[in-house]
Amino acid sequence: MNYSDPTKLGILACPGGEVLANQVIRRLGAIYRRRFDRKTELLAQRYHISQELVTRKINFSTDIQSSLLYIPGNVNKYRSPQFRVNARHTYFANGEVKTEILDSVRGKDLFIIQDIENHQPIAFNDGATQRVLSVNDHIFALFAAIDAAAQAGAERINLILPSYPYSRQHKKKGREALMAARVSEILEDLGVARIITLDIHSKEIENSFKKMRLENLHASLQIIEKLIGIADISHDDLVILSPDTGAVDRNKFYANALQRPLALLYKERDYSKVSKNAAESNITDMRLLGDVRGKTVFMADDMIGTGGTLLKGMKNIKELGATRIICAASLPLFSGSAIEDFDAAYKQGLFYRVIGTNAVFHKELLTKEWYIQADVTGLFAQIISLLHHNRSLSSMLDNRELVAKRIKRQMDKRDTKAPSLPWPSPEADSAG
Repeated sequence: MNYSDPTKLGILACPGGEVLANQVIRRLGAIYRRRFDRKTELLAQRYHISQELVTRKINFSTDIQSSLLYIPGNVNKYRSPQFRVNARHTYFANGEVKTEILDSVRGKDLFIIQDIENHQPIAFNDGATQRVLSVNDHIFALFAAIDAAAQAGAERINLILPSYPYSRQHKKKGREALMAARVSEILEDLGVARIITLDIHSKEIENSFKKMRLENLHASLQIIEKLIGIADISHDDLVILSPDTGAVDRNKFYANALQRPLALLYKERDYSKVSKNAAESNITDMRLLGDVRGKTVFMADDMIGTGGTLLKGMKNIKELGATRIICAASLPLFSGSAIEDFDAAYKQGLFYRVIGTNAVFHKELLTKEWYIQADVTGLFAQIISLLHHNRSLSSMLDNRELVAKRIKRQMDKRDTKAPSLPWPSPEADSAG
């Protein structure tokens, strides 16, 4: 493994993916530093020489293997890799976008990061222009970046797409488009070798690929860590609830991991209607299978869009006697008026907390008392490193063992701490 040669692994941020890319690069740098320190420590012990001498020898070997004359930096210390690939993004008056790659990417294993659900103002034209982009704008910016990388001679192009474009259009019920499949075909035709995404809406999307690979990561570990901080997962009153039939497998995973009962909220929908907000959703009827009376309810889904169906479900569960409701979503999109709708529901005491991840960039959400953010940037950094060095991904793609170990560790850590304050009552939640 080469620890400091910057010529092989590159991270390129699309306009919407700058924030996520910066965090992933920091995590990636920490991973390489830890590996280097561990390597030098073990080799120093094995060969009975100083760690400083091992460092110097590794740097010497790296300089020999590098395509550069030598790698800049102190040869007696760790030299951090330069993962970032600089680029200039231009926004034209007619709405077209252009990506110019400013560093050489010839022969690189390139990872392009894009957050298609980033609806914050984004800087273009060296900061002279700011634009709020739609999902379609972000997709075309991604196309421009991919083609620029291909034209510049990148050896392999990988995409980090936490939110897969058009993932909810993966099956048809009538005369409608299969846009999830069409997007995948376009990406494959552009030369993409692999897509790394987070809790994709449907694994069926992968069936439309010819040779392109899909690595579907899960945020369950990070979400459970946050859940342990706000709920007593070992208490008898915790119930895992699937908000609909499509989320049963996801919530069954949480129920098995936490050793808690599983319930289901069955929803009838009118698919001739489009959910616009909490008040105007396409749900016509709900039925609960299970018992939530007097219980703390935890329910997880892959994404929160307008949030209308989730808010209706929470109201229904409250009416059936649930004392506290905690929701989780890997992709907190919060489209339209969702944030305002959740604010109003929180004031009414319909729920206690929502756990989301930083895979989707939001500024306003982070100011909300009811919102808790789980950090998944380390997850993406780890998968990038493993893929680049052709290592097994099994533990990342099926994280059941990791989750079980982390739950045990978190519970042991909590048990050894001093007694905490009494668990707050549901009445205190609704008042807060």
